[in-house]
Amino acid sequence: MHSFHLEQLVAEIGDAILNDLRPPAPVSALTRREVARLIDHTLLRPDATAADVHRLCAEAREYEFCTVCVNPVRVAQCVAELRGSGVKVCAVAGFPLGASTVAAQLAEAGTVLRAGAREIDMVIDVGAVKDGAHERAEAGIKAMARLCHGAGALLKVILETCLLTDEEKVLGCRLAAGAGADFVKTSTGFGTAGATVADVALMRRTVGPAMGVKAAGGIRTLRDLEAMAAAGATRIGASASVAIMEAAARHA
Repeated sequence: MHSFHLEQLVAEIGDAILNDLRPPAPVSALTRREVARLIDHTLLRPDATAADVHRLCAEAREYEFCTVCVNPVRVAQCVAELRGSGVKVCAVAGFPLGASTVAAQLAEAGTVLRAGAREIDMVIDVGAVKDGAHERAEAGIKAMARLCHGAGALLKVILETCLLTDEEKVLGCRLAAGAGADFVKTSTGFGTAGATVADVALMRRTVGPAMGVKAAGGIRTLRDLEAMAAAGATRIGASASVAIMEAAARHA
């Protein structure tokens, strides 16, 4: 059912991908608020302290980012500090390897959803995708989507594109879409490479206009953000969010 070949990929997507690799929109195309609402302000370092998380939340309040994205152990602090701000809390699950059991990922996600997280970024079972065990990969996403949607939360599926061929990236997008995920996401930020314009364009072309695409990993400047948005990203994961906003202010 989920068997794809690179030849099919080229025939199906063809020149449309090249059309998506257009130059980034001019700075003036996005307002400061539009830039801010694209951003998941991210802190996933294992050595992050409570003080670091406090600063993250203060910055998110100031700039009105879409979410803060943190490890599960920091969700309760973020929920408390961001109450009433309009900034949502996003937590990762099965992070960063995607090699946890489905039961473990569901338990982790259930804990943070009960604590107030409203978005979950899970890592796809990368090994299953590469093994061709499509049903196994899809079943894990489907179970997570049911859990998230039952709690009124969104689910993003991280493909870790640096580990996949183009054919496998297309497959991962289709599995995520078929399983009911709300977004596909490029990277954990802990792999060998992060988001690329080419991968974002490929993912957007594969999932179509209705599904979210999140670019994450190595996005450090306003120009980087614009390039990803021009290629089809509707959410940006960044730890350099404040510098991006300062650049947006200079160009306002």
